[in-house]
Amino acid sequence: MKQIYKTLLAVVIATGVHHAHAQIAKKDTVKLDSVIIRESRSKNLPDVSGLYIFSGKKTNIIYPEAGKANLAGNNARTLFSQIPGINVWEMDGAGLQLNIGTRGTDMHRSIETNMRQNGYNTNSDVVGYPENHYNMPFQAIGEVQYVRGASSLQFGSQFGGMVNFKIKQPDTTKTFGIESEQTGGSNRFFNSYNAIGGKVGKVSYYAYFDARSGDGWRPDAAFNYRAYYANIKYQFNTKGSLSLQFSRSDYVQQIAGGLTDDMYNATSRQSNRFRNFFKPAINIPAVIFNYNFGSHTRLDVTSHVLFGERSSVQFIAPSNTADVVNPALGTYNPRQVDRDHYKSFTTEARILHNYNIGSVHSTLTTGFRYANGSTHRRQKGVGTTGTNFDLSLVKDYGVDLDLNALNYAAFAENLFSITSKFSVTPGVRFEGIKTTIDGVVNNRSTDVNYKRDRSFPLFGTGLQYQLTNTTQLYGNFSQAYRPYIYAAVTPADQLTIVDPNMKDSRGYNADLGYRGKLGTAFTFDVNGFFVHYGNRAGTLTVQDAGGTNHLYLTTIGDAEAKGIEAYTELSLIRGFNKQARSDLRLFNTLAYTHGRYIGGSINNSGTNVSLKGNKIEGTPDWTNRTGLTYLTGHITSTLLFSYVSKQFSDANNTAFNPTGATGIVPAYKLVDMAFNYRFLKNYYVNFNINNLTNQKYFTRRINMYPGPGILPGDGMTFNVGLGVKL
Repeated sequence: MKQIYKTLLAVVIATGVHHAHAQIAKKDTVKLDSVIIRESRSKNLPDVSGLYIFSGKKTNIIYPEAGKANLAGNNARTLFSQIPGINVWEMDGAGLQLNIGTRGTDMHRSIETNMRQNGYNTNSDVVGYPENHYNMPFQAIGEVQYVRGASSLQFGSQFGGMVNFKIKQPDTTKTFGIESEQTGGSNRFFNSYNAIGGKVGKVSYYAYFDARSGDGWRPDAAFNYRAYYANIKYQFNTKGSLSLQFSRSDYVQQIAGGLTDDMYNATSRQSNRFRNFFKPAINIPAVIFNYNFGSHTRLDVTSHVLFGERSSVQFIAPSNTADVVNPALGTYNPRQVDRDHYKSFTTEARILHNYNIGSVHSTLTTGFRYANGSTHRRQKGVGTTGTNFDLSLVKDYGVDLDLNALNYAAFAENLFSITSKFSVTPGVRFEGIKTTIDGVVNNRSTDVNYKRDRSFPLFGTGLQYQLTNTTQLYGNFSQAYRPYIYAAVTPADQLTIVDPNMKDSRGYNADLGYRGKLGTAFTFDVNGFFVHYGNRAGTLTVQDAGGTNHLYLTTIGDAEAKGIEAYTELSLIRGFNKQARSDLRLFNTLAYTHGRYIGGSINNSGTNVSLKGNKIEGTPDWTNRTGLTYLTGHITSTLLFSYVSKQFSDANNTAFNPTGATGIVPAYKLVDMAFNYRFLKNYYVNFNINNLTNQKYFTRRINMYPGPGILPGDGMTFNVGLGVKL
């Protein structure tokens, strides 16, 4: 396969040389200001975009661009560097998973964020197991839309907001276009991104294939990733279109395992596991129907299916237990095999209608959602004593569960433009959920049989005032919820009891901010926020009448996060001289988050310990990223400095654990560099360095996959890419 890629790269280079001679002969003019023009695009979503209303909400837009972020390496901290408050858990340096959290929410596979692509969900099971195993190559993204907690009314369950990745659209002026980028780097990193697109008659199309592989920065951390996407759109008349899309991502990754503090302090570039592997594979076919009934009314119906799996084979033991040959067996110990299979169907329909009530212009968006998802979970299977990726069993699964969730919802939001400057956007959403769990946990005396129906409304309101032509005040209050996930109601053993009245997490998000531009030099967005996160799920210790202690899965307490988020950007050259053909832009994203438990208790070694006053796990007080970007018609280059203050890895705020699974995550500082040079109109070279100063750091401790223990961040790494777009 790698030989094919090398051949492809040679073809690209040869084509480039040939095209270079042709360009010299034709003496084409290079448009030097094209990059700078793109820089003037808005940093936040418009009041109305497509069939969505964003007025009064805290929003951000990212336009991924080489020279500003490490796109070939799928590096999340560089992609999200201009959004304040994003905390990134770096599980590996390969960008195989996207793990982000904000305002006190869990980073693990973005489990508390409503993740979408082209408007539809990519979380594996939105209601019961909303981890995001799917991940597209960043090179394929045309735009990232991010809406904070106020998105709960239009998009559903979450406290971490909604992220929508809009995949690139084809150049419809061409019948056929091609984009190819080949990238190599340290630790045998190789990435091949290839895309085609164009328009023929009423049909437009865009498709990509991405392959990424490498050995990883740590030993025993090799990976092999593939991603596929195709979008065929048929514009059957001036009013309507039908799009057929298919996406897939899959990879096999060797897991180097977590480290104890002593191991990490000795050297972070080590491994204590070499027989552990992880493989997710997610497929998402989708159908999108758009129709304009006129200038005032539009309809969008999206139906998609998500099916796939996540599988792992691991030697499960604390990080201070070596994975060595067992003298009693004469072989390695058997590994544990866990497998989930996902299958869901979702339809979301929405209508946007513009109308007037007297002199008040209004925009209404309303719609419904139907989702039926299932997860077949098989865990604790006894695997082989081998060393390769092998999901074979020598003893059947100890856990075999069918987990099903039916979700239906209806919502409405209305933008009332009271005056030319002031608008109000009230909204409501009604949610219904039906959860059923059936199956076997072998170490329990009875089978698992759990059923629960619940429904509830959500309300919210947004306000926006156009203070000047280029600045506005905005505020929003929206209720939110998070359904309890399957793990919160699935007993692990015979001593665990599930609260039959387990509650979904309920709360609200509030924002108040000021954003816009001052002249042509200064762009800003500063806001205060408050998040109330009630009914967090957890485990308590209870004693029955016979004096036996049991673990009790129930609602353990409430938490709150409040703080300030600020984005500022200063144009140091073009902001003061519009005739300049280059620019130097200085930006800063700062977030202060005061995240604390305000009540409740949790089990700690058999004792219920109060959480009141404890910091929310995975929530640093300070997150700051400062970037300096240089722009000309040919060059885009960014130097990025990141600072994240210390945080705790568990709700108990454990300071030290000999296994490394819990404890303090120290503050860290990192420097990243990205460079892009475009030449001969259609060709470019990328160069990226991550962790330029080779800092020793980590972003997460964990007591489960892929640990347990400390997961070290990568030291200095680099990649170089050559690309063409014709």
